[in-house]
Parts: sequence; C-alpha cells; structure tokens
Amino acid sequence: MFSIRTLKAAAFAGLLGTVAAPVAAETIIVAVGAAQNSLQGQSAQRFATELQAKLGDAHTVEFYADGQLGDERELMQKLRLGTVHFTLLSSIMTNVADEFALFDLPFLVQDRAHMARIDAEIVQPKLAPLAAEEGLQVISTWENGFRQITNSVRPINTPADLAGLKIRTPSSEWRVAMFQAYGANPTAMAFSELFVALQTGTMDGQENPLTNIVGANLHEVQGYLSLTGHVYSPSYLTAGVTSWNGLSDDVRAAATEVASEVQGWAFGQGESADQSLLDRVVAAGVAVNEADKAAFIEASAPIYAMFAERVEGGAELVAAAQALAASN
Repeated sequence: MFSIRTLKAAAFAGLLGTVAAPVAAETIIVAVGAAQNSLQGQSAQRFATELQAKLGDAHTVEFYADGQLGDERELMQKLRLGTVHFTLLSSIMTNVADEFALFDLPFLVQDRAHMARIDAEIVQPKLAPLAAEEGLQVISTWENGFRQITNSVRPINTPADLAGLKIRTPSSEWRVAMFQAYGANPTAMAFSELFVALQTGTMDGQENPLTNIVGANLHEVQGYLSLTGHVYSPSYLTAGVTSWNGLSDDVRAAATEVASEVQGWAFGQGESADQSLLDRVVAAGVAVNEADKAAFIEASAPIYAMFAERVEGGAELVAAAQALAASN
C-alpha cells in the first residue's frame, strides 16, 4: 500500500544509521530532498504512486519528501548504502563526474525538446555510465527547470547588478564559478537551509527554477525576481548500483517503464506551470523583470572555457549538445 510517511527526519535517520544491510526488497523507498509541492516532489510522488500500482501487493512503495530523509548529499550516500532505493539528484551530480557540469553551462539547453534529445544522445549513453562507476544508477532524466534569480536588494538586469550580492548556489563548484564570473559572492548551501538564510539576510538571494522558488515559499522573503533562465537543470531519477541490481527483474522493469512515462509528464508539467507560478510570485508583491540575456551570455564565456579546459572531451560534449538544438 502506497503511503507518505511523516516520521521526523532525525528519528528515521537515526534508525537507518543502525541498519547495516539494505532494507528488504519488498519495501521500496523513494525519497527526495525537494519540497513535496515542487515539480521534483510531484514527479517523485507520481513515480512512487505509479510504481506501486504496477507492482501491486507484492511490494510496498514508501515516499518521503521535504528532506525528511536528508538533502541531496545525504540521499546520495543512502543510495550507495541501499537504505534508500530511488531519489532525484540534480546539480550535485557534478560532484560525481565533471561531465555532468555540461548542464551548468549557461544558456546551453534551448527548451524541453532539446533536453529530451540531449538525454537520449548524451546523458544515457555517455554520462550515466560515469555515474555507474561511482555507484549510482541513472534511471531517467526528468526536470528541475530553468533557473531564475531572486534577491532582496535590487533587480538584476545585467551581471553587473550582481556585484557583491551574497547568492546561495547548490553544491556545485561550477555554479559557484559562474556566479563569481558574474561578480556575485556565491556560497554553496543545502536547499533545506535556504529559506531561513534568506529570511535572516545571511544570503541576499538565490537562483532556482520557479517550481522550487514557489514550492519552498522563497518568494515570501525576496523582493525581486529576475527572469534570466541562465541554466536548465535536469533532475536525475537515480538508484544505487548495488541495490538496483539487487531488485527483482519485475521491479526493475516496472521502475524503468514508469520512469519513462514520468519523464514526459514532468517536461509537460514544467512547461505548463511556468506562467501560473510566475503569476503567484507577482501576486505576492515581488517585482519581476526580464534580464538582459545577451549580457549574461557574453559574461558566461569563461565558464565554457573552463569546461573545455578541465573536462576531458568537454568541447566535444558542448558541440554535440549544441548540434542537437537544431534537430527536428
């Protein structure tokens, strides 16, 4: 029977810490660090619900959101330990293999159709095997979304407007480098800590897709939303290699089938929700402006150079992704 657990994070984390072996195969745990009402949370819940429906009474699928079982970094470790079966990982994948920083390159992904082609031609055949070498099985690529900038100080029209602002980024050295290149003062921080950091002024601003901004109510403690669309962040449905291989054939087949179905649903939801989410931000009294994307593109050249220099085959990966933008 499908259930959304409400156990306290600390209590359950302590319980998991005492378990040496993976949880029984009959119980399948799907957990995300994202807010339950964000697109990542909704996508993961849909996956859990549909997986339960396919598996029937032979298995119980449990779903946890809002970081109940930890943030991305902690959930990644639990995948490797086998105490969580599936989670969604996003920008943190750059810490698994530098090649995933392809998606930290500003303005690379044109739209969701382009992302679907990149997934089929680059992520699955080239990047997923690199994650597998590090103990992580990428099952499917879903959506986190196009990232926008919010802050409590001023509108961001060009990179110069970011000068000196304390901007929270995900745990990605590439995203930190990007905002340093833009002139900001970036700090990597867990998403679960972000609302309080913005509320108290520890951070001036942050960058996230609208679904995460609204899902975590960040717009309630920010005065400005600048539509930059500077990065499209995929979200990877991921399992631990060991626990994935330990699942029965029927569970793996069902998970793969449901994951493929959820990918199309997530892309569609992300696109259709963009305007309604923006309307909610405006209704909350946040000032919204369209940024000068040409200025941001120009300021992004050092990030592309860094990727080509530091990542083996990086220039070829960029060229391949850009070529797919023109595909029919």
